Amino acid sequence: MIRFRVARLVFGFIQFLLADLKVSGCVHIPTQGPYIVTVNHMSAADSPIMLIAFPAQKWVFFAGEKWQDHWLWGPLMDWLGAIYINRGEVDRAAIKEATTAIAEGAVFGTAPEGKRSKVGFMQPAKDGAAYLASRGQVPIVPVGIINSDILFANPRRLRRSKIEVRIGEPYMLPDIGRRARSRDLTAYTHLIMVKIAALLPERYHGYYKNSPALHALLSGEDPWPYCKEVER
Repeated sequence: MIRFRVARLVFGFIQFLLADLKVSGCVHIPTQGPYIVTVNHMSAADSPIMLIAFPAQKWVFFAGEKWQDHWLWGPLMDWLGAIYINRGEVDRAAIKEATTAIAEGAVFGTAPEGKRSKVGFMQPAKDGAAYLASRGQVPIVPVGIINSDILFANPRRLRRSKIEVRIGEPYMLPDIGRRARSRDLTAYTHLIMVKIAALLPERYHGYYKNSPALHALLSGEDPWPYCKEVER
């Protein structure tokens, strides 16, 4: 646990130099794992921001295998609990490792989009988070990060960024009475993403901006029936 406290202090100091950070919804954070944190992904700083926003706890998270041999980020990610995954294929070994960590009580952080959005808004997600949550039967905590995409550009203009982290209420994936299949994972993934989108300003909704499920959620309705209509 000490490594996560050290990481929070270091990243917190860097954040203090570059940006003002506002975190809301901390009351929704479970007191202990296992649970899965799902977040939109627009910056390389998103993982450090999450470490600052959440209490010090045992984290596990996916990282692209390209970072494993990086002279700086590789050792740091190893130290903080990274599971390296080949994003170009179904990496069964990485998924098994993540499933085991969740079963042992870890908090698993993931960006369902799979990679950083370079266009400033949400992109189509992959089914990894839905698979892990459905197999592990654990709560999902949705998180929306605002303005991390401009974090590194602003200092060059002598401006401080205003980063906001919005933490939503934990929820469980709907019980369908059987083991989830491919089409079920598609519906689950859509639900996961609209839960994140509902925490973000409209300009970030991107791929999900016209989703009936998102519109239902924002109107206080149950989004799940609309998620089941989504096609892969």
